[in-house]
Amino acid sequence: MRKRRETLKDTEQEVRVFRNRSLLAALVVVLMTGGLVARLVYLQVVQHDIYITRSDKNRVRVEPLPPTRGLLLDRNGMLLAENRPTYNLTIVPERVDDLEETLGLLVDILGLPEDQARVFKERSRQRQRPFQPALLMSELNEKQIAKLAINRYRLPGIEVEAQLLRYYPDTDIMSHVIGYVGRINAEELASLDKGDYAGTHFIGKTGVEKEYEAVLHGEAGLRKVETNARGRVLRELGRTDPEPGKDIVLTIDKRLQKLAYQLLDGRRGSIVAIEPATGEILAMVSSPGFDSNLFVTGISYKDYRGLQNDPDLPLYNRAIRGQYPPASTVKPYMALAGLENGVITPKETVYDPGYYKLPGFERRYHNWLRWGHGRVDMHRAIVVSNDTYFYNLAHDLGIDRLAEFMHRFGFGEETSADVYGAASGLMPSSEWKRERHGQVWFPGETLSVGIGQGYWLATPLQMATAMSVLANRGEWVTPHLAKRVDGETITPPKLKEDIELSNERWWNLIDSALEDVMTGSEGTARRSGQDLAYRMAGKSGTAQVFTLSNDERYNAAELEERLHDHALFTAFAPIENPQIALAVIIENAGGGSSHAAPLARQILDAWLLPDDERLDEAGAATEEHEIHETE
Repeated sequence: MRKRRETLKDTEQEVRVFRNRSLLAALVVVLMTGGLVARLVYLQVVQHDIYITRSDKNRVRVEPLPPTRGLLLDRNGMLLAENRPTYNLTIVPERVDDLEETLGLLVDILGLPEDQARVFKERSRQRQRPFQPALLMSELNEKQIAKLAINRYRLPGIEVEAQLLRYYPDTDIMSHVIGYVGRINAEELASLDKGDYAGTHFIGKTGVEKEYEAVLHGEAGLRKVETNARGRVLRELGRTDPEPGKDIVLTIDKRLQKLAYQLLDGRRGSIVAIEPATGEILAMVSSPGFDSNLFVTGISYKDYRGLQNDPDLPLYNRAIRGQYPPASTVKPYMALAGLENGVITPKETVYDPGYYKLPGFERRYHNWLRWGHGRVDMHRAIVVSNDTYFYNLAHDLGIDRLAEFMHRFGFGEETSADVYGAASGLMPSSEWKRERHGQVWFPGETLSVGIGQGYWLATPLQMATAMSVLANRGEWVTPHLAKRVDGETITPPKLKEDIELSNERWWNLIDSALEDVMTGSEGTARRSGQDLAYRMAGKSGTAQVFTLSNDERYNAAELEERLHDHALFTAFAPIENPQIALAVIIENAGGGSSHAAPLARQILDAWLLPDDERLDEAGAATEEHEIHETE
C-alpha cells in the first residue's frame, strides 16, 4: 500500500516544472523575436539607403545623354558642319556573360571580316566608366539593324542606339580649315573629364573642331530608367536634359573659299584672304584637300594609307603648316626697313649690271634679269623686283636690324588668335644661327634673306597677315576664324603692337610702288592688272626650291616638275580703303606674276565687284605673259 502511494504523480511539482519550462520557452521566443525585430530595424532603417541603392541597381540604372554638337556656319549663315541622324552599335561589357563569344557571334551575324572581333574588343574598353556603353560600330544600315533585331535575344548587353553624327557638306574645300571629329582614343580618354564626356564617342581632332572643342561639345545630361532582369529598358523614371554645344559662325566666306579652291584646280598650293579692318579670315584654302567625312567614324587602313602615300600630301595643311621662302613678296617690307633705319632714301639709286658683289669678294649674286635693270631707285626696284638693289640694301641693314624689323610684321611668329596648329615660320638672325648651328652668320646669307630666300621661311597665313598690316599702314588686327559664338561677337586680343614709322609718308611711297607693279609699264604683274575697276597693290615672288651654283642658270625644261620654282603673289585692295588682303602660293608653278597673280586678281574681283562685273575664269585675268617673267 505504501509503495503504491510513492508512485503517484506529484501534480504540484509537474505544474511547477511546466511553468518554468514555459517561461523559459517564452523568454527564448521573446529574445529571438527581439533579435529578429532588431535585425529588421537595422536593415530597414539604419541601412535603408544602402539596400535601397542595391535594389535600385538591379532594376534602375542611370544612362548618360550625350549633348548635340554645335553647328559651324560661314559668315553668311551657310552650313559648313552639321549633325545627321545615324544608328550606332554599342555594348555594355558588364552585361555580357562571355565577351569574346558575344563579339564573335556579332561578327557572324553582321557578316564582317573575322579580324573585326579584335577591333570590337579594343573598342569595348574605350569608355569612361563601368556600365557605360562603348561604341563598336557607327552608321549601321537597315539590313544590319534588322539582323540585330532578329538576334537580339542572343546578344545581351548589345544595343542599337540612334545618335547624331557629324557631317561635312563641302568636305574637300573646307577639310583643312574646319578639320574633323573622330573617335575618342585611349590617350584622349585618360585626360577627358568623365562627366562632361559621358556617353560621347567623338571629339574634335583638327582645325576649328579641335580649337573650339569645349564650345562645340556642350554638357552631357542623364536619364534614370527601370530595366528588367535582362537589362532591357522598361520605362524612364527621370532625366536631366543635356545642354547642346554652341553654334559658331566663322569668318570664312564659303563662296570665296570655294572659288579659291577651284582656281587652284588640284595643284599643290594655298590661298589665304583676310579682311584688314577686322582680321577676319575670309578664305584659307590648302590644295589638294581630302574627304574629312572618312575620319568621323574611323577611316579604313586602305584609305588612310592612300592619303599618306599620296605624293601631293593632301593631309598637309599648306595654309598654316607650309613654310616657304617668301621670295620677292618681302621687298616692300625691306624698303620700309631701309627707310626707317636711315639706310636708304626714296630717291637714292643703285646701278644694276645684272649682279651684285660684296665688297672685297668676287662672287656674283645675280639679279633675276641677267642683263640687269640699269640704274634703279626704291620705287623702280619694287616695281621691276630688282634683286641687286635689295642685295645692297640687305648688306647695309645687316641681318639683325633686318630680322628685328620683320618681326614687327609677324614674320617668325605665330600671331593668329584661334588657328589650330599654325606654324611660326622662321625669321633668321645671327643669334639664331649661333644657337641652332653653332656657326657665325656670313654676309652672303644676309643677301639671300634680303630677297626672301635662304633661311627665311613663312606660311601663306603669315604672308597674308603681313600684307594686311601693310594695308592698314601698320595697324595690327589679329587674324581669326570665329566671328560669333552663340550669337556673341568675338573680338580677339591684339597680339602685336602697331608699327609706327618716323615718317608716315613712307606708307604712301610703298603703296604707289605696289600699285605700279599692277599697272605700271614695267610692273611685273601688269598683265593681271589690266582694266582694273579699283586700285590694287600687289607684289609677285618666285621662290627657289633648290640652290643654283654661282654661274648656273635656272632652266625649268631640264628639271623635273617638283624642282620648279614656287609661284607667289601677295596683294590688297582697294588701296584707299583696303577690304581684302591675300597671299597666293602655287608649288612648282614657276613665276609668281605669270601663275599666282591671275588667281589673286580673280579673288579680288569676286570680293570687290558686283556679280556682273567679275572676270570670267577663262578671261583676261588668266592670260599668261607673252614673255616669261620670273617675278
